[in-house]
Amino acid sequence: MEITFEGGKVVTAHTHGHLIKTDQPLDNGGGDTAPAPFDLFLAAIGTCAGIYVKSFCDNRGIPTDKIKIIQKTEYNNETGLPVSITLDINLPEDFPEKYKASVINVAELCKVKKSIANPPVFYIKTSQG
Repeated sequence: MEITFEGGKVVTAHTHGHLIKTDQPLDNGGGDTAPAPFDLFLAAIGTCAGIYVKSFCDNRGIPTDKIKIIQKTEYNNETGLPVSITLDINLPEDFPEKYKASVINVAELCKVKKSIANPPVFYIKTSQG
């Protein structure tokens, strides 16, 4: 992955032929032209759980058009960092009862969540050239 600077507060990740642009909100000196990096981080959690739920349902022929995940984050007032993240998998009334616990279990398999629960070691360095 390569990260480039596009002017203003726009920072772009180049990965697997895709561009993922970020910006800062207006009140933080950005142009608010794209999500802030932290918003993408939070979105990665919910969308990761979502793809597991989607795949589970697809494999069983369960429609997903009425399923949604509501993600809520609570923050530490002093640090501004998250202290809890809740993923509420909102299921339609006709969702099969026998699969409700399984949907929770597959959402728990999310690789993003697992990475947060078992954080990697970060190395930050400089190089030239």
